[in-house]
Amino acid sequence: MTTISTPHASNRAIAVTRLHVVNTWSVFALPAIIMGVILVANIAIWALIFANTPAADQGDVREGLQYSGAASYIFVYMAIVAIQSTAVTFPYALGFGVTRRAYAAGSALAYLGLAVVYTIALTVLGFIEELTHGWGFGGRMFTAIYFGGDSWYVRSFVYFAFLLFFFFAGAMFGAVYVRWRATGIVGAFAVIILALIGLAAILGLLVGWEPVFGALDDLSDIGTVSLLFIPTAIAAAVSFLVLRRATIRN
Repeated sequence: MTTISTPHASNRAIAVTRLHVVNTWSVFALPAIIMGVILVANIAIWALIFANTPAADQGDVREGLQYSGAASYIFVYMAIVAIQSTAVTFPYALGFGVTRRAYAAGSALAYLGLAVVYTIALTVLGFIEELTHGWGFGGRMFTAIYFGGDSWYVRSFVYFAFLLFFFFAGAMFGAVYVRWRATGIVGAFAVIILALIGLAAILGLLVGWEPVFGALDDLSDIGTVSLLFIPTAIAAAVSFLVLRRATIRN
């Protein structure tokens, strides 16, 4: 097990970072296996579709395949990784004398590093998908329209922004679980849902949805996705504030 009983705060933060990735099976191997299974399943489905589609209609099929959301699983999975990691590593780290501030810094560094690693992996898979013309069938899993379409650097930015958001959202729920257990998770979901409904009501009544959608349309893809950094920062701040008062429980 990674040791974290070091005298310097910076070293402790780095040790916490290592602690988050010590379980390589759940952090790297399992998501890669699941993603591979999903890809193979999609290719099989695409093959069946094209085998039963007249040549004249295959162009329409390829057009529809650009809306695939199969790769979205990886983002939700990373939120689960962050929840589990926070619940397990926080009491362990504090047991070795790591401060809450050092734990927050080390966790943030771990999530940032993991987001970069998975962004690179998804970007490479996007290149392969393009080079193989959609795995031979015009399918889109890593270059779906939701990720920025044919622009690789936009896709990479979208991957990175979404990965960061789900990592820190997971860390926030993990912190809530550490402090208040399952009751806290239920309460947090309720608060978030009510807050989103309230925000939607305020925007709809005071501003109107047309100006909101118009403003989003005026932004570039990168500009629109950049807005996701706001809830990401909020989630990171909430996670730290909750853990500041969390105690170690058996």
